[in-house]
Amino acid sequence: MPLAPDDRLTLDLIARAAHLIRDTDALIIAAGAGMGVDSGLPDFRGNTGFWRAYPALERAGIQFEDIASPLPFECRPRLAWGFYGHRLALYRRTRPHAGFEILRRWASSKLNGAFVFSSNVDGQFQAAGFGEDRLVECHGSLNWLQCLKPCGDDIWPAARFEPDVDESACELLNEPPRCPHCGALARPNVLMFDDAGWIPDRRNTQTERLEAWLGRSIRPVVIEIGAGMAIPSVRNFSALVGRTHDAPLVRINPREAGVAPGLNLGLPLGGLAALVALDHQLS
Repeated sequence: MPLAPDDRLTLDLIARAAHLIRDTDALIIAAGAGMGVDSGLPDFRGNTGFWRAYPALERAGIQFEDIASPLPFECRPRLAWGFYGHRLALYRRTRPHAGFEILRRWASSKLNGAFVFSSNVDGQFQAAGFGEDRLVECHGSLNWLQCLKPCGDDIWPAARFEPDVDESACELLNEPPRCPHCGALARPNVLMFDDAGWIPDRRNTQTERLEAWLGRSIRPVVIEIGAGMAIPSVRNFSALVGRTHDAPLVRINPREAGVAPGLNLGLPLGGLAALVALDHQLS
């Protein structure tokens, strides 16, 4: 059966994107929430998607912006830790999809390897074998905690905290974590809405490593996966790297694949499907 025009266009885009990836010495992997969808993680696309994952919050009329804020930790800590504790447990038991391994294999074939820039707080890149020294988590990570006040600049791993959550009520049943210095309530070291208390030191150190790595890269290419425009942290990063390092962009997004003119390419596909198709071209 002959290919439809849209199919032929997509195949041509995949071939051109594979050419860019083949010829680069350094891959910049820019990942948004859509990167985790093929692993079974929710992307909270709009209130409908968010409430589908957390029906207790829908019943209470609580939107994502309301719960993803320091305020609930102050006035309703068991609800706040019910939400973040459930996410932490979900991320811990989620296995990264095969696209992560494809990216890791591509990175190993490049002179300067790859660096990840992600807005996700789920730790999936580390779980897939990517090194901490080649990763920027621009919004922080649920795998690290900080003092809610905060009483200082210290952060610490969340490994000892095992949340027990009543999913029907989205409430934490066991004791929430506490600051080891002052005993106050701890919170995730994650950038939230209206968040004046986030401690960004870990992110800042990661960013310094990225900038040094970019200085050693000659022909970087950005592979952007599942980054939307609602909170455009990853898209803004991709555009900045394109301007400052002449890095072509391969944007993978099933709904928002538009790109600026030039060497940039937009693939209207899901993350895993696009990575498998590109890997087939590169093999």
